[in-house]
Amino acid sequence: MRIAQIAPLYESVPPKLYGGTERVVAHLSNALVERGHEVTLFASGDSKTWADLVPCRDVALRLDQDLSWDLPAHLAMLATVREMADAFDILHFHLDCHHFPLFDDLTHRTLTTLHGRQDIKDLRKLYLRYPYFPLVSVSDSQRLPLPNLRWIRTVNHGYPKSQYAFSPEPKGGYLAFLGRIAPEKGVDKAIMIAERVGLPFRIAAKIDFADRGYFKERIAPLLKASVRAEYIGEIGETEKELFLGSALAVLFPIDWPEPFGLVMIEAMACGTPVIAFNRGSVAEVIEHGETGFIVESVEEAAQAAKQAATLDREHIRATFERRFTAETMAMGYEAAYRAVLEMAQGIPHPVAKTAVLAEKAAAAPMDAEAAA
Repeated sequence: MRIAQIAPLYESVPPKLYGGTERVVAHLSNALVERGHEVTLFASGDSKTWADLVPCRDVALRLDQDLSWDLPAHLAMLATVREMADAFDILHFHLDCHHFPLFDDLTHRTLTTLHGRQDIKDLRKLYLRYPYFPLVSVSDSQRLPLPNLRWIRTVNHGYPKSQYAFSPEPKGGYLAFLGRIAPEKGVDKAIMIAERVGLPFRIAAKIDFADRGYFKERIAPLLKASVRAEYIGEIGETEKELFLGSALAVLFPIDWPEPFGLVMIEAMACGTPVIAFNRGSVAEVIEHGETGFIVESVEEAAQAAKQAATLDREHIRATFERRFTAETMAMGYEAAYRAVLEMAQGIPHPVAKTAVLAEKAAAAPMDAEAAA
């Protein structure tokens, strides 16, 4: 199959430091190549891939030292994709909704993975304007705000088995947080958890420009007052294995509808249990009492941290290999590609039978709104 993968330009593929979507695209592209497909990756020129790379910008936006603007960069990339569209069987977009106006007449050869949250009010009207784009969710919970879209299937994220080595013992003996410092990520609660359980706590996290005020006002005072928490900054991919594998457990006290949560499977790949608040995709990724603990409060999380050492780290790694590998992800997308192409050829498919009804169901509340 001739497949185009269209990645965001914010990070290289894969990212040099923090980055979720671009990392998934990197693993997916390589896995599809390994499975015999002809894959072309549209991404920044500093990307590294087994696919054929079409560099749409010299370097990724976030680490570019020159003044840059994401909108024209992505529009220029989409124009290039449009020019080359006839060379591919399927165009797989990872740009949320940016490509909709330019590819409205090619929906029968597109697949769009939605990587972000879907509980944003403006999305509902947009999808009513562009109802025919076939979509993939990264968790079932991600669909809940907009269940009547043209969902093809859910495909969980995956990593190569060799990406992280299994760590049979948590040699560091600390609790860990990996990701991004922002209100919805719950770093403040994670510090409280570590204080209550009396364990060292290490934070490896990116701070976006928009969250610097939050860090200064909310997180910095907690770090200063804590005798256990240490902020070590943003780390790269090569440092994650040791950081996660040495941890007794990874804290994931989120306060938002997490669409997937790569940190959870990164920890599982190292054999490290995850203690997570029950939001978004958490219950689809973590098996309570097996690969981690699903909790509802700081108090419950502190109790779970005391039990983390009782979990079987070999079982956690085996669960990762069974459910969350790049190969499993690639197989899920192969099925999604086939479904899209079969619908285009008029072959009966469950999604095709429900598409019109779904569109009407989604439009009904909007019609009532207009009448009011």
